[in-house]
Amino acid sequence: MWHGDALDLDAYLAHLGYEGDRSPTEETLRALHRAHVLSVRWENLEAVLRKKRPLDLDSVQAKLIGSPRGGTCYEHITLYAAALERLGFRFLVVQGRVQMGETVKIRPESHAMVVVELGGKRLLSDVGFGSSPLELIELTDDTQVSDGTWAYRLLRQEVTPGAEGWALHQPVREGDGQPDTTGDGWMVRHTFTLHPQYPADLRVSNHFGSSSPNSPFSDRVFVQRVHEDRLHLLDNRLLTTVRPGVPGPPESRELAAAEVPKVLADVFGIELSPEDAELLLPKLV
Repeated sequence: MWHGDALDLDAYLAHLGYEGDRSPTEETLRALHRAHVLSVRWENLEAVLRKKRPLDLDSVQAKLIGSPRGGTCYEHITLYAAALERLGFRFLVVQGRVQMGETVKIRPESHAMVVVELGGKRLLSDVGFGSSPLELIELTDDTQVSDGTWAYRLLRQEVTPGAEGWALHQPVREGDGQPDTTGDGWMVRHTFTLHPQYPADLRVSNHFGSSSPNSPFSDRVFVQRVHEDRLHLLDNRLLTTVRPGVPGPPESRELAAAEVPKVLADVFGIELSPEDAELLLPKLV
């Protein structure tokens, strides 16, 4: 279903720097998850530049593995699901509603994730958020996960009126103006149900996200890169570095448009062709 037989698995694992066991075990999954999050970038530049984002596996492989580029969750999951299928894991793909503290509006399903069934557990492998968790999160109520730097909490709750599901929470960061929606220092990052999604569903959501004027990611540059100890974000021309545990607001500065291509390369590991860099500059208003 996810075209695992067409994936260049050796190239994908080499891109991750993964040289471990390839059997479908929890140890393998944890290592792949972490390596993917740290190695494959998140960016929406193709939508901003061309209002389209090919989602066939050949195109995704060429972009995320064969070039110094990244992609959105739909590209990440197309690649990651193909790898999991090829390695023999049992899983389903789901979509979620990104809330980032919003408690009133019902937002569309715009984020894809994988839930892996392994050893009697269901494990959320959320590799395509950009600032993705570095660890798997077991689908049990009030699960808390921390790697010493990044912390998350998963709760079973009502996610839309009359619908039960899961809500992934993250700590409220000082100075970000993020709402404490739970009253104890956490906010909802995104919600999801376990309604299975298929490549056709991802293509529909991907098309909306890359081409609709109502999508937040079709016109505005957004790039993320997570490290074990920090997170870099580029929102149009605003470059922000988040360092959990460091007092005070995050480091931020406004870039000149001409600085952006170099920052993309130096900070995010994303290298644009001269033609794409020239095409990007007028869009950085």
